[in-house]
Amino acid sequence: MQYANLIDRWQQVRQRSVSIAAPLSAEDCTAQSMPDASPIKWHLAHTTWFFETFILEQFEAHFQPFHQDFRVLFNSYYNGIGDKHPRPQRGLLTRPGLDMVLAYRQQVDARIRRCCDSVTDPHFFQLLELGLQHEQQHQELMLTDIKHLLSCNPLYPALYASPADLQPSAATCTVLTWQNYDACLCEIGHQGKGFCFDNESPRHRQFLEPFQLATRLISNAEYLAFIEDGAYRQAALWLAEGWDWVGRHNLQHPLYWHANPQGWQEFSLHGLQPLQLQQPVCHLSYFEASAYAVWAGARLPTEAEWEYAASLHETEGQLSQLFDSCWQWTCSSYSPYPGFMPAAGAVGEYNGKFMVNQYVLRGASAFTPAGHSRNSYRNFFPATARWQLTGLRLARSLQDQEE
Repeated sequence: MQYANLIDRWQQVRQRSVSIAAPLSAEDCTAQSMPDASPIKWHLAHTTWFFETFILEQFEAHFQPFHQDFRVLFNSYYNGIGDKHPRPQRGLLTRPGLDMVLAYRQQVDARIRRCCDSVTDPHFFQLLELGLQHEQQHQELMLTDIKHLLSCNPLYPALYASPADLQPSAATCTVLTWQNYDACLCEIGHQGKGFCFDNESPRHRQFLEPFQLATRLISNAEYLAFIEDGAYRQAALWLAEGWDWVGRHNLQHPLYWHANPQGWQEFSLHGLQPLQLQQPVCHLSYFEASAYAVWAGARLPTEAEWEYAASLHETEGQLSQLFDSCWQWTCSSYSPYPGFMPAAGAVGEYNGKFMVNQYVLRGASAFTPAGHSRNSYRNFFPATARWQLTGLRLARSLQDQEE
């Protein structure tokens, strides 16, 4: 058997998805709280569909699908595969039941293990790695999607008992300081060691003007000051589309914040908790992050600035909360790197076709699986997305400070 470490890791990742779902009822696993979120049952099935469709169908002798209808039900967005069940209607799939989905996972897992013993083609193991990374992405989505679902329940139920688990890391220093960077010609993108998604390459040069980057994320206390200053009612702070969006939805604070006579509370996977002022503010849209930056006399970093700084300080420690708290909005539009080419076939639809009308986020969050983060990782969401663990780190142009 080749690639034993990869296979061991694959088994661990597959088990973690089931563990995330373990505290949930079958009803919890079927419901869909909004079109952007998916039921937990669908996540469990879709990640299995990925292994069956992209690996078993190609490498298994005498391939037969677990169930022919699953090819449509659990296809997400791969037009090259065929028809798809509409995304906003995934919560209507009461059948198949959770038991059948778990049986589907068990059967496909057994078939993958048999292939690992017999297949020697390196492409098989490359696809196995891609499937593993894909499932880890869905594990983070499982946590954010179930959090959104439970937040819609007026009982504000807790999924986990201990408030210490899966919480963004509070900054060790409460004073926000700045790290200076000189102008330079740097390289960004994956360096060719280990796995990366196709949108992280090719590595290429970027020129950076002198800039500063905040050494930590913006905290709940700092964002509360923004709210108390009436920022959600000050049009001058907002991008035009963001101002219209705030007014249309009557937004006054981040997602999951609740005001009551005793003070602010925040919904989490541990239920409704008092707002922790030193923790980083999370669940911000790009519009909210941008407005805060304007209010603070700063801006959001570019993704090149973020990656360059993170690469310099990954062992030195000048920057905190890079990967353990919140995904961090950048002001960079999600677009292809120079020379980017999607892979051939349906698997090439993984990232490339989404490179429009979205912004790049860097880092990782408290929900990101261990070992799934790296400096070159490019997450991306539309400007209004708030249900992910998204926060902000400020940047400033040094020329602006010298004038």
